[in-house]
Amino acid sequence: MPSVVGLLEQHELAARRRVDELREEADRVQAELAAEQEWREWAIARRRVDTVLAPDGADTAEAEATADPQNADAPPTARDAAKPKTQVPVWRQGLAWSVLSADYQRILQALADRVRLGQGPLTCQEMAAQFGMDVVPARVEALRSKAKRLVAGGWLAERQPGRFTLAAGVSGPGGGS
Repeated sequence: MPSVVGLLEQHELAARRRVDELREEADRVQAELAAEQEWREWAIARRRVDTVLAPDGADTAEAEATADPQNADAPPTARDAAKPKTQVPVWRQGLAWSVLSADYQRILQALADRVRLGQGPLTCQEMAAQFGMDVVPARVEALRSKAKRLVAGGWLAERQPGRFTLAAGVSGPGGGS
C-alpha cells in the first residue's frame, strides 16, 4: 500500500504538469493575440487610406461610421478586404429588392419566408444555419453586420436585441411594398 506522502507527491506532480501545460497554452494565446493586434492596426491603416483616397472621402468615412457603430472596431473579414463595402440604400415605398446585393436579398428572403409562414424573428445564428454556413463567430458576425446595415436602412426591424424581422411596409422581393 502506497504511503500518503507518496500519493500526495503524485497528485502534486500531476497538478504541476497541468499548470505547465496551461502556461504554455497561455503563452501561445498571448502570441496569437499580439499578432491579431498587429493585424487590426494594418486593417485600420488600410481603411484610413481608403477613406483618404476615396473620391468623396468625407461621405465614405461618415457612411462607414454610421453603418454599424457598435461594430466599428471589429476587424474586417478576409472577404471584406477583397471588395468595397456594399452600400444599403434607405428603404422607401416601391423600392425593389434588386437594388441590394445578393447577400442582403438572401437575408430579406429568409425573413419574408418567416413572415409568410407566420413565424417570428430570426437571430443571426439561425440565419447562418439556415443558409448552410458554419455557425462560427466570424460568419455570425458578418451576418449581424449586414442585418444591422439593413436595419439602419429601414429594411429590417430589430425589436429585440439580436432578433431581426422585416420592417413595417417591406414585403416580397418584387418590390419594396
